[in-house]
Amino acid sequence: MGEIEEGLKRIGLTVSKPVLAIIAIIFGLLVIVFPDLLSTIVGIYLIIQGILLFLDYFELSRK
Repeated sequence: MGEIEEGLKRIGLTVSKPVLAIIAIIFGLLVIVFPDLLSTIVGIYLIIQGILLFLDYFELSRK
C-alpha cells in the first residue's frame, strides 16, 4: 500500500492511510464473498501499479 500512496502523492492526490485500509478491507471482503472477483481486483491493482510506475519513470526522466 505504501507504493500506491507514494504514487498518488506524486500526481497530486493524497489518500490517508485509514482510507487505504478501508479500501483494502472492502476488496478483501469482496474476494471472500465473490471469489470470481479475484481476477478483476488483481487486474485493477496491476493496472494502477503500472500507471504509477509509468508516471514515476516519466517524472524521473524529466529531471
